[in-house]
Amino acid sequence: MTRILAIDTSSSWCSVALSLGDEPPLLKHEPVSAGASQLLLPWVNQLLEQTGTSIKDLDVIAIGVGPGAFTGVRLGVAAVQGLAIARRIPVIPVASLDAIAAQLMYEEQFISARPKQIVIAIDARMHEIYWAQYQVTDKALPIRMGDITLSKPEDLELEGIEYIAGNGLKEYGSRLFSKGNLLLPKSHLDPEIVVSALGILECAKLQWAEHHQIDVHLLEPLYIRNKVAFTTTERLENLELGPKR
Repeated sequence: MTRILAIDTSSSWCSVALSLGDEPPLLKHEPVSAGASQLLLPWVNQLLEQTGTSIKDLDVIAIGVGPGAFTGVRLGVAAVQGLAIARRIPVIPVASLDAIAAQLMYEEQFISARPKQIVIAIDARMHEIYWAQYQVTDKALPIRMGDITLSKPEDLELEGIEYIAGNGLKEYGSRLFSKGNLLLPKSHLDPEIVVSALGILECAKLQWAEHHQIDVHLLEPLYIRNKVAFTTTERLENLELGPKR
């Protein structure tokens, strides 16, 4: 029986899941904005106590390493380092977009659409998005095609794409489709899905089976953007751009 604790605080949600073998995983997942630092470790303890499990019983800890909210990503990574180092528990880093792609496999709308080529696009703030393309095959999870990209919404590559998911749809709307005439029905668009510890867990199960866990001392956040704030001049320029939608 593989015991996996999965954590994600890379968005405005705090999310913790615990998987003990073949039993359905336990999950705590709520929007908390800036309150994740107060909830994360108590939630971990609650799930462990609920199952009569302790940290030392875990085989591995999976953590969402971003991209996402700068402070949230650092919080999650630091918490996992604190939990894993003393007990020498290996860790599995999971990219947030990969976790969202994994979650889609369980969504009724996605299953009905049966797409083969998909894009995950999430709001990166500063009028930009993080996005990646995935191929859906007979394998358990979608396969990411290339790296995760940071760009303006207008630079999203959608050729051949059959399904789009992520809050980038909600934040930037038609700006995502400015490069061409891609038209998708609403049933092939999911603007509401957010990264969850369940998605982190699904990715971690596959990584664990393939022996891709790492030593916690090698754990690092996934920073695709080095700059995390506008200068005053840039903020004034962006005000002139008007609404994002």
